[in-house]
This record gives sequence, structure tokens and C-alpha cells, in this order.
Amino acid sequence: MTGLVEHLETPRGADVGRVPAVRTSELVRHFAKTVALAGIDLHVDQGEIYGFLGPNGAGKSTLIRVLCTLLRPNSGHAWVAGHDVVQEPHEVRVRIGVALQEAALDDRQSGRELLTLQGRLYGLRPGEIRGRLDDVLDLVDIGGAIDRRIGTYSGGMKRRLDLAAALVHQPEVLFLDEPTTGLDPQSRERVWAEVKKLNRELGITIFLTTQYLEEADALADRVGIISRGRIVADGPPEVLKRSLRNDLIVAEVSGEDPGVLDRLRQLDVVETVSREKGKIFVSSPSAPVALSPVAIELDKSMLQVHSLTSRSPSLDDVFRKLTGNHIEAEGSET
Repeated sequence: MTGLVEHLETPRGADVGRVPAVRTSELVRHFAKTVALAGIDLHVDQGEIYGFLGPNGAGKSTLIRVLCTLLRPNSGHAWVAGHDVVQEPHEVRVRIGVALQEAALDDRQSGRELLTLQGRLYGLRPGEIRGRLDDVLDLVDIGGAIDRRIGTYSGGMKRRLDLAAALVHQPEVLFLDEPTTGLDPQSRERVWAEVKKLNRELGITIFLTTQYLEEADALADRVGIISRGRIVADGPPEVLKRSLRNDLIVAEVSGEDPGVLDRLRQLDVVETVSREKGKIFVSSPSAPVALSPVAIELDKSMLQVHSLTSRSPSLDDVFRKLTGNHIEAEGSET
């Protein structure tokens, strides 16, 4: 795999003075009256896995298309691998790999034919292509299916082939736009393993958009959370979750009791209480201590309690704290 790592000269994170892999400044993109990106400022270091997290309609796909030179911003600036996406689109394109939500694959080709064509489009010689294919197929598990027609592939196999195609030309930055949407849990975990391997073994910077909280948690060194075209949080997942400080108790309930939230707030071990769509969320410095008094108060109420659980904060809780909504609750993709 030596060919794929020639561009790596410095261990990941070792030189903070290096040119960022991705940087944007006051980036704006709108469609008619719909603002998809409302002044995005972003910085992604070389060698990072950066998870860009948000609900459908928040602006994730719009941003990735701007960064990949598929859309021009209305204002602001963006640089990828040190090159301006508007002024130097060719320089950006030869340095990036891209796997979008909908893979553009010809079902009549074999996997090997597709990868060979990808290498030719990037100007590689036949000998280079053969070597690159060996390296790529060592990283992305396609197995004997590489010589079968793509039309026979499962959804997970097509995603992995699209990932392999994005790597043939040794990209410095790899953009993955919701790479596991629609996959079964087993296929999703295989894609996760391959993304980690690419980053760990080759040091490739990976910009990953997702609406799956567990995906960002499992893969990202750092996440940006976007809501309605604006970044509302940025940092390592554990740091963002710890910023909430409190544990959470979640009660699934039905029925009505107008005074129950106020009575829960009066408990000494409770800090905040809210109710959303059949669930009551109680935050406390210590869920084990608060669980019993909360359960007693709910049992005395007029509500029907279907379940009562405690857990540490999640990225969705961070998003809910900042915006008042859940990540999965917003509109259609922009």
C-alpha cells in the first residue's frame, strides 16, 4: 500500500501549522428564498475524521457539494487542500475523493471495469491503475465480487465500490455524504470499519456528513452540528456531551397531568424538566440518585408510565439543548 501513503509526510496532528484540509469563511448558499448555508465558518485539520451532523434539511448536502465544487456559493469563501473551490476548482478536484448519497454506478460494468475507468479519467497509466486497484481492494472489502457485474451487487457492496472508486487517485481529502443511509446494521458496521481503516492506516482526512448520532460518535474525532444553515456546536463528541454536565432520565408516558412537570422541578435532585412527544426528560447531576424520587412522583401522577430509563447525554441532547429540537425532527434535505 505504499503508493497510497506517499502524500503522508507528518504524523496525524503533529504539525498544527499545516494548511487546513478544509476551511470556510462566512459561506452562504441559498436557493431562491431558502437559505441553505447561512454564513458557515469551518476548520478541519489534516488527518481528522470530521463528522458533520444534522437533520435532513439542515444544509449538510449543500455544504458538501460546495466543497466538492459541484455548487458555487453565493458569497463567502471555501478552501479544500489549500485551494479555493471557486477560483481553483480543478486543483480541488484532483485532490479529493467523493462518495455522494446516490452512487453513479453503471450496472452493466464489473467493479474492476469501473475502478479502471476511474483511474483512466484521472490520467493514470495502465501499470499505475493495476497497482492502485490492488492497494484499494486491500483496504475496501469487495472480495470476488470485483469481477461481477455491478447490477448483481447488494446496496452495501455498491457503497463499498463507490468508496473504492473515490480512492483510486490517492485523494488528500475524502468526502462521504451520508455513506450508510439505507444500509442494514451489518453493512453499516463494515463501512464504519473501512472508514476507520482509511484514516488510521493512510491518514486521509475524512469529511463525513450524517444524520446518525451513533455514526458520528463511532467515527468522528470532532463533529460540527448544523441547524438551519448554521453551525451550532463544534468539538470532540465527548467534550460536547460533557458540556451538558447532567445525566438524563427519560420517561415514556401517555395521558395528561398539567402539574406533573412543576412537581418534578421541585425535587432537590432535579435541575430541568421538559416534555416532548410522549417523553418527559429530566436532567440531574446524578441519575442514580434522582431515579427513585422521579419514579415516585410519576407514579403519583395521572400519567401512564410505559418506561423509565437513565442515561448519559447524547449528541442529540446537545442539539436539543442548543435548538429546542431533536436532530431527527427537522425537515427535508437541502
